[in-house]
Amino acid sequence: MFVPETSNDQAAGLRRITNPSPVRVIAVTGGKGGVGKTNVSVNLAASLARSGKDVMLLDADLGLANVDVLLGLQSAYNLSHVISGERTLSEIILEGPLGVKVVPASSGIKKMADLTPAEHAGLIHAFSELSGSIDTLIVDTAAGIFDGVVSFVRAAQEVIVVVCDEPASITDAYALMKLMCRHYGKRRFRVLANMTHSAQEGRHLFNKLMRVADRFLDVSLDYLGAVPADDYVRKAVQKQRCVVETYPGSRSATAFMQLARETDRWPLPTRASGQLEFFVEQLVAGNRREGGWQ
Repeated sequence: MFVPETSNDQAAGLRRITNPSPVRVIAVTGGKGGVGKTNVSVNLAASLARSGKDVMLLDADLGLANVDVLLGLQSAYNLSHVISGERTLSEIILEGPLGVKVVPASSGIKKMADLTPAEHAGLIHAFSELSGSIDTLIVDTAAGIFDGVVSFVRAAQEVIVVVCDEPASITDAYALMKLMCRHYGKRRFRVLANMTHSAQEGRHLFNKLMRVADRFLDVSLDYLGAVPADDYVRKAVQKQRCVVETYPGSRSATAFMQLARETDRWPLPTRASGQLEFFVEQLVAGNRREGGWQ
């Protein structure tokens, strides 16, 4: 049954539309697959939600979407249905752990370069409608440095680069930063060491990346700390849950909560550039300039 809005409801809605709070957009990436990027994305989102933030998690792995699998979620709809106009963004959102809003990935998003003006405007409007209720958007990118990953990273305000104790992890993280710096002007990256066996190991990984970046790149690297290798993460994955929700007292959950506190201290974007529709506009416009995602 349709229930008309009261004048107070309408006024509150108008204020949210005309004066929405900035949304912090964080891309979680790493270059190499297998560094635990999706686990970081999911648990950071859950940690922020636990601290009272309204969080959206966008699965941006277009080829091997796995946020829904990791969390045991199922949906018949995704972003392609929003682009086509079959569903609104709010209709495809899944409820994740601790109230995190999960946007399932879709191969249909690959068509962004070919959106009609109406589809483009509709997608931006779909995200703008949620601006008033979201504090943080976490973007879980795919592995590698192909166009799809680059598009999401360049559109985000903050970039977390996840590394682990494998030579290829440092090499691929450096390659990603080199590409983003030299071709797209990204100069600030936050580095998180994952699956470490000691605090010293995490700092050693960061220093190794820092040395090569300082020598060859004009970038600023910030160390976010380390998430310890923890058997409770594996147990949570087997249960299709996040470790922050299932084993909140574990060492890894404690590290993720500390990561959330750190990200919450980052400066907020300006009101103009801190809206979800601005992120989508940057994403689509940048992708068009590059000729589309392959």
